[in-house]
Amino acid sequence: MLRRVNNGGGFGAVLARGDATAGSIAVVIRARATADLPEVEDVLLSPMFAAAGGYEWLPVATGAAIAGWIERARGRDPDLWIIELDIPDAARFVAETLGDD
Repeated sequence: MLRRVNNGGGFGAVLARGDATAGSIAVVIRARATADLPEVEDVLLSPMFAAAGGYEWLPVATGAAIAGWIERARGRDPDLWIIELDIPDAARFVAETLGDD
């Protein structure tokens, strides 16, 4: 995933490493301010169990609340990976790359 992002001209990095085989993933999407939307916030996506079954990537924290969410989540699950993406339409990229299940 990180290679695809970096090869496509974006930026991707691992902010926190988890277990290589059993760790779950949360993704921080860096906001891209534009002239039309100068005040946008970063968003943290995490897979959440959906009522219809399977998982959906949903926003669980934004802006300054992201750091606190990560700290609490890694306290409960030290195997959690935190990935950062700075690319256009990152939420769609995450859903397509990591899937819904």
